[in-house]
Amino acid sequence: MRAAIFDFDGTLYAGETFDLLMNHLKYHPTHKNRYQKFYRAIMPPYIGYKLKLVPEAVMREKSMQAYLSAFHQLSETELTDYFREVADKMKDNLNQEVKKRMEKHAEQGDFVMLVSGAFTPLLDAVTADLPVDRVIGTQVSYPNGILDKRSPVRHIQSERKIEEIKAALGDREIDWNDSFAYSDSVSDLPILELAGNAVAVQPDERLRTIASKRGWEIL
Repeated sequence: MRAAIFDFDGTLYAGETFDLLMNHLKYHPTHKNRYQKFYRAIMPPYIGYKLKLVPEAVMREKSMQAYLSAFHQLSETELTDYFREVADKMKDNLNQEVKKRMEKHAEQGDFVMLVSGAFTPLLDAVTADLPVDRVIGTQVSYPNGILDKRSPVRHIQSERKIEEIKAALGDREIDWNDSFAYSDSVSDLPILELAGNAVAVQPDERLRTIASKRGWEIL
């Protein structure tokens, strides 16, 4: 069996999820009062990152935690509906060529995976009509059906993506030499190197350089 692994931000989705999440909360008719709480929480790790005192991975995880914490005591149903609103804004900004590739892989019987640091319920909503066999994202915990800001957030990034991919595949025998991986960022280099067919999608400068040297397809 072949695998086809797709990144989300900058790959399937042409924009940046966290930027959209921030704006959606800031101007939301019901939840905009939560924005200031989120903003106050996100500034210390962000400033620390800019001063090179906080690693980027830590800053990103704390940012995800801060976002969810703003919705403390919201029900799973309410937050799922909120993420569906965000997903509706994303659907017109999907990379149509990447979407076609995903559909083609599904038609060929490949195991299609979407791997991202974005929140899983958001990814589920965006890909509801797409042929994705497994969505891997940052999980949201709802003890007793209610969001609890004290629940730790395990942001899916860097080496965690590889861990989650292998865990999701389980005992499936994957022909990695014949498999595909799609991403826009050099941060996903381990995933791109995992598959025999790496595709750089609108790549950042460092990934474009690597892709050119290695003869990878640039989309």
